[in-house]
Amino acid sequence: MKYLHIRLEELMQERSLSKKKVCSALDIERTNFNRYYRDQFQRIDANLILKLCEYFDCEVGDLFQIKDSDNN
Repeated sequence: MKYLHIRLEELMQERSLSKKKVCSALDIERTNFNRYYRDQFQRIDANLILKLCEYFDCEVGDLFQIKDSDNN
């Protein structure tokens, strides 16, 4: 089964950013951010996608990947 991976960890590591800094800049609660960070989300708000793309200076395609689940 495939799932949508949001590349937050990779983008944050490339820029040496902490979760605290990103959450503060985007005005998002840490618990919600952690769900996205761990790919444990069912939906993602379009406005959040725009905020993330603007914050990381990337395109939507740079933010997401389709991956195979490890649980086959």
